[in-house]
Amino acid sequence: MSHKYFTAAIPYINAQPHLGHVLEWFQADTMVRFARLEGDDVEFTCGTDENSLKNIQAAEKANQSLQTWLDEYAKIFENAFQFFDISLTRFMRGSNQQQHWPGVQKLWQLCKENGDIYSKEYTGLYCVGCESYYAQSELIDGKCPEHLTTPEEITETNYFFRLSKYQSQIERLIASDQLRITSDQYKQEMLGFIRSGLEDFSVSRSVERARGLGVPVPGDNSQVMYVWFDALSIYLTAIGWGYDDQLFNQYWPAETHVIGKGIARFHAIYWIGMLLSAGLALPKNISVHGYVTVEGQKMSKSLGNVIDPFQIVKEYGLEAVRYYLLHQIPTHSDGDFSIGKFKEYYNADLANGLGNLCSRLATLCDKNQVDGSTLSSEIVNQVIEPELASLMNDQEISQALSLIFDWINETDRYLSKHQPWAETDQVKRRNYLMVAVKQLLKIAWHLQPFLPNTAEQIINHFSASQITKLDRALFPRIAS
Repeated sequence: MSHKYFTAAIPYINAQPHLGHVLEWFQADTMVRFARLEGDDVEFTCGTDENSLKNIQAAEKANQSLQTWLDEYAKIFENAFQFFDISLTRFMRGSNQQQHWPGVQKLWQLCKENGDIYSKEYTGLYCVGCESYYAQSELIDGKCPEHLTTPEEITETNYFFRLSKYQSQIERLIASDQLRITSDQYKQEMLGFIRSGLEDFSVSRSVERARGLGVPVPGDNSQVMYVWFDALSIYLTAIGWGYDDQLFNQYWPAETHVIGKGIARFHAIYWIGMLLSAGLALPKNISVHGYVTVEGQKMSKSLGNVIDPFQIVKEYGLEAVRYYLLHQIPTHSDGDFSIGKFKEYYNADLANGLGNLCSRLATLCDKNQVDGSTLSSEIVNQVIEPELASLMNDQEISQALSLIFDWINETDRYLSKHQPWAETDQVKRRNYLMVAVKQLLKIAWHLQPFLPNTAEQIINHFSASQITKLDRALFPRIAS
């Protein structure tokens, strides 16, 4: 058994979780469950980025005290992982002064001792939405390329990290795939950014501008740590960095960081520089996903097209939503969501596809008194299909699900070809059904990381000593 560590990005808690968060959580959770299916011992962490100006502004807008806001929204996000059945093992808040703060300060000290943190006055264009400075050349029509807002010009004295020192080393790591970035489009984007010249970046801000929020800079009470230095460190502190060396050494380095494309630079370049400076092992993979658009447009409150993921799960079911986001949204590209498309794929793939296959086969097995318990050894001794393993190694979740649904269609075609319901020879009829049940159990076993609850229902029902009719459809058709 090998030990593996996966993470989802550490979200700001300035608003409710949105569909993009849920897409990322489903992707990371699928990778985690697949690693467990392979027999690995897996830690899976996330947390909350609490020390940011975005959170301060959100609390002020809501006329709440900052601490009340942070406590309320940290709990909302923590509960969301349970609501969406994400198999998280640890959750670390950025405000955790007992475990997180000492770890961040330890990382800071290591970077400083290596000569990579220094103080200077700086004037720059700051986007609060990104919590990041931008060069004029990076703006689009004078606006942040991510949020399309005009950055604020800020002048202050703070601390900088000597990222430029690591330019050649980071470039070699990414180009050689020693640090693997999926997919290739994001790898090339990162290499392009590096080759344009890396500049040192700010890792602190004044206590005054931060409104007192943040991890204190060791030895300088006038400064707190800049949000990215702080938030990225949650990947370390969540598994014991600074307080539990045995736990940390067991799981670090991370197998995979799952992140959105808007923060790829911070993870694939800034974070790597910090780890190199501190002498820590580097993550093995950075899996980058795109955005969820709604009918071709980016979700926006002003456009009125924000879809509440909690509501659609309550209305249509958790695994139906999980299926759409994992299968119909390309794993490493932008993908579109609309209720119309969701209903279309739900009925075609889940109700008429997997659900109908299970219903047909269960009815035939019930009528012919098929004993599924004789196939229990097939489940125990199942080995992951190489083609599926290869796709998951490349973190191509949507393609992996397509492969599994090809198997579903093949099983349907097998039943249609042999027509056990019309077969008069009892031995042949039962044999056809046993082959189909065996194939369905194989499908369900491989489906566990993707649709865990559905897979469990299928395995339990079709490995019973007497396979009966389904009491209710796995995926009832919905009106389009």
